[in-house]
Amino acid sequence: MRINSLCTRRGLFGITVFFAFLASTLFGGLTNCPNILWITAEDLSPHLGCFGDTYARTPNLDAFAHVGVRYTHAFATASVCSPARSCLITGMYATSLGTQRLRSQFPVPPYVRGFPALLREAGYYTANNVKTDYNLRDEAAFIRDCWDECSTSAHWRKRRPGQPFFAVVNLMTTHQSRSSVWPAEQFEKEVASQLLPQERHDPAHANLPPYYPDTPNARRAWARYHDCITVMDKEVGAILRELEEDGLAGDTIVFFYGDNGMGMPRGKRCLWDTGLRVPLLIRFPEKYRHLAPANPGGVTDRLVSFVDFAPTVLSLCGIKPPPHYQGTAFLGAHAGPGRDYVFGARDRVDEVFDLSRSVRDKRFLYIRNFMPHHSWMPPENYSDASEFRREFYGLAQKKKLGPGPLTYASARKPLEELYDTEADPHQLNNLAAKPAYQADLERLRKVLKDWIITSRDAGFLTEPQMWDRIGTHGTPLELAQDETRYPLSRLLAAAELVGQSGAVSEQIKLLGDADDGVRYWAAVGLHALERKNREVRTALRQALKDTSAVVRIEAAAALAEHGDTRESLQVLANELGSPRYDVALHAARALQLLGRRARPVWPVMNKVYEQAKQDELRVGDPAMFVRFSLEAALNPQ
Repeated sequence: MRINSLCTRRGLFGITVFFAFLASTLFGGLTNCPNILWITAEDLSPHLGCFGDTYARTPNLDAFAHVGVRYTHAFATASVCSPARSCLITGMYATSLGTQRLRSQFPVPPYVRGFPALLREAGYYTANNVKTDYNLRDEAAFIRDCWDECSTSAHWRKRRPGQPFFAVVNLMTTHQSRSSVWPAEQFEKEVASQLLPQERHDPAHANLPPYYPDTPNARRAWARYHDCITVMDKEVGAILRELEEDGLAGDTIVFFYGDNGMGMPRGKRCLWDTGLRVPLLIRFPEKYRHLAPANPGGVTDRLVSFVDFAPTVLSLCGIKPPPHYQGTAFLGAHAGPGRDYVFGARDRVDEVFDLSRSVRDKRFLYIRNFMPHHSWMPPENYSDASEFRREFYGLAQKKKLGPGPLTYASARKPLEELYDTEADPHQLNNLAAKPAYQADLERLRKVLKDWIITSRDAGFLTEPQMWDRIGTHGTPLELAQDETRYPLSRLLAAAELVGQSGAVSEQIKLLGDADDGVRYWAAVGLHALERKNREVRTALRQALKDTSAVVRIEAAAALAEHGDTRESLQVLANELGSPRYDVALHAARALQLLGRRARPVWPVMNKVYEQAKQDELRVGDPAMFVRFSLEAALNPQ
């Protein structure tokens, strides 16, 4: 492990040299390297006083920003926890690793290790309290490699005297469960009870964003989210006081950031700034102030992505980042030039299938939706526990929403979205069709496509198809490098046809392609058609006999939505009974979205639902996601 002179150049003489040598022997030469503390808040957009939110009550973080550096353009690579954390810990895009779908648990090659493992090898003590959620197969072994301790009691205080540390404290208080999903009674008992009456947020004074309807429910939801933020702010203050009490504040660089956007409607799971932009504050003690990009209380508009965090921590600790990392250190001895773009991805979350990609520079955000026939606000078992979200549905169905809320609640998404984030910070005005912005549209469209190809995005096969191709010993990362086994250029071309006018003939032709990934995207494209003529229906009926289960399911769903249910419902019922939960989930979701049209196969659905409930403890998340879909399907609103 190469240790940069940043950490060793301040040698002292005499007895100090001896103790420095002793510490060097014990801790790999890291005698003058900083401690690093990460404080991570769940599901948090930059709704803090120091970021200009006048409704927020965040005195501790505001004070922290006053002596630290505020990053105004920090972005997650995914708008939900596990793929974002997969990227944070590995220094690689989840889309390259194949870990971009929520809790899919695909394997990664042995050389892909968490960066804390490299810190441990260099002599650091590493402690994680407590969330991991790295979205990997054999995650327990991965965690053991990374952390000296990973538990609810993990703490820097357990290191040996003088040993430098990297510690992570994960704060759940702003998580979607607290801010949105829990019943009001549970929220009041477990979160709001920690606030004084004067610290609570008055719904009457809520500064509702323009993408929300102005209703009492919306105001209560916004106030509740901000109450969560205030409690979290108190927790941050307590952690910082511990650091001071231990006499370590002068030796520790402290990061505070959110792990993805807010856990509120139109935040988490979406690719607007509300889903990807996060607060990032970094405090540099005086002895490391030369590493800071600005003076205390300063601001930087450098674009920072989660893929940059791992190389940055290693760089601050004098360790050269591994060559397979896809990010660039933005601090320390190995800092690189600033980036021009940050990238984002949306894939399956729980039972909800989707695929979108985004690219953003400092001004423009471009989103490419490969499944435009799905809403940004689809039925979601977990999220739909929110009273406010259910109201959102009701208002949409009654056509009582204005243009701002409809950017989220419309039944379909635009194929392309382009926003001027300076003129339109809430991303309400889609400029993709505006002639004046065609140069920016074409530029960002090309940048995004180049990134998908060069980063070898593994998301253009379904999970069942990916498992079939990697077998028992391969990984999505390795498969995606092989254009023969994973023809990304052809898969992407087929995916790009979805939602395109005039693509029907080509999509019918591609239903006969030799590659089942291409056939899947052809079926998705025909499914996405709002009107399906006789030729399309004939092609889809032929696809009901495809050798790939997901192609059969997509074709059956398309036919059933059109009212052609005689064969298609039986195909969906058969696939629902698959012994593979990844296949069954595709069928369950299709049946859920059919609503009452699926009634003839409800007995089969109920049987699988009961089995999935029984299997959850043994199988885990795949069974739970099937239960989510069938629970909603069998209890239509």
